[in-house]
Amino acid sequence: MRRAAHDERGSALVELTWLGILLLIPLLWIVVSVFDVQRGAFAVSGAARAAGRAYALAPDDAEGRRRADAAARQALADQGVHGVPLSVRISCTPYPADCHSGTSVITVHIASRVDLPLLPDVLGGGAPSFALDATHTVPIGQFQEIEHAG
Repeated sequence: MRRAAHDERGSALVELTWLGILLLIPLLWIVVSVFDVQRGAFAVSGAARAAGRAYALAPDDAEGRRRADAAARQALADQGVHGVPLSVRISCTPYPADCHSGTSVITVHIASRVDLPLLPDVLGGGAPSFALDATHTVPIGQFQEIEHAG
């Protein structure tokens, strides 16, 4: 009887170590995933602001569209978000055909996603990801002076 108790010495330490490792790995993955999603959310929000400013400062709508796309991609890259799909949608009110006229209000909607780290596409549906989007509204006169006729 005494011998059986003697053989078990130190096994609690081994069990506790393995339990700690098994609990620490998922916890570490959750923390890393939350940080990646937060970084992506911050990047998409910054991309919407940068794209709105770039569009408003452009001389016309076509150039504004090019500048908005470039500014959004640069804002994502500045936050370390690379190789993700990016959708830039621009709308204007009350002049949808000419965003740079009068008192237009430009709305920029950015949509993207962040792939969750360290998870392969086990189930065949692609790597798990988290969808992100942001919207920014800019009155056309906020970043440039409008010339009045007359």
